Amino acid sequence: FARLNITNTVTSKRKLLQLVKENHVNGWDDPRMPTLCGLRRRGFTPDSVKDFINRLGYAKKRDSVADFGLLEHCLREELNKSANRMMAVIDPLKVVITNYPDGQIDEFDAVNNPEDDSAGNRKVYFSKEIYIERTDFMEEPPNRKYYRLYPGNEVRLKHAYYITCEEVIKDDDGRIIELRCTYDPESKGGSTPDGRKVRGTIHWVSAHDAIDAEVRLYNNLFVKENPLEDEDFTINLNPESLVVIPDAKVEPSLKNLKENENCQFMRHGYFCLDPESTGTKLVFNRSVTLKDSWSKMNK
Repeated sequence: FARLNITNTVTSKRKLLQLVKENHVNGWDDPRMPTLCGLRRRGFTPDSVKDFINRLGYAKKRDSVADFGLLEHCLREELNKSANRMMAVIDPLKVVITNYPDGQIDEFDAVNNPEDDSAGNRKVYFSKEIYIERTDFMEEPPNRKYYRLYPGNEVRLKHAYYITCEEVIKDDDGRIIELRCTYDPESKGGSTPDGRKVRGTIHWVSAHDAIDAEVRLYNNLFVKENPLEDEDFTINLNPESLVVIPDAKVEPSLKNLKENENCQFMRHGYFCLDPESTGTKLVFNRSVTLKDSWSKMNK
């Protein structure tokens, strides 16, 4: 049978050894490597790999190539059913709720997995200061279909309250460093007595108990589907195959995640806990994004 070739990577042992020896990757278990230990560290499960192989069948032609997007699709299908949904803010922007009582902490029940009732609920805690994604705020919205946060607009915080942006705080260089918002205390849990609808819902973490984390965003190792088209295949290495976010904020329940255990960061993708995590700093590897381009192309 022919070797299993996969798009945007190489599977030749000689080529993989070259990548390791020339420090293009961080060892055989680098999550960008198509090795079993690399795939495991990135968060690919045994069942997703088996599903991928079963869908391919047996190849006898040497030039047959499998789409890496199919492997990602197999993992997405599995984790959509099994992974708990957690809140993590990768690019934090501080928000102060000006009319929220000092020292008050509210408790909310959050569904762990809407696809699995047996996964139960967890507690999330709300405080006067929270973090949201910087990309969830714009000082000047591009159009009327922008439903996230901007001055004067109201959004729903997942599991919590409605908030409205009242003031934008910037540093001396003009960079936004803080938002001042107000909340509607009658909107607890995401609904109000007057029944008004808020279109935008964003995730958040409380500054009171957020945990610092490093997030590693993995992408294709090579920019070309077939990197071996060029004599020096290393010229096709993707300079953004790994993007490290050193100062993310995540909800405290993630400290209970086990090594290589998968979860979903809401609105971001599926992640797993890296073995380099310590008691003082968690490290998460992105296994796969939420968007499934392979599925759309193969309908």
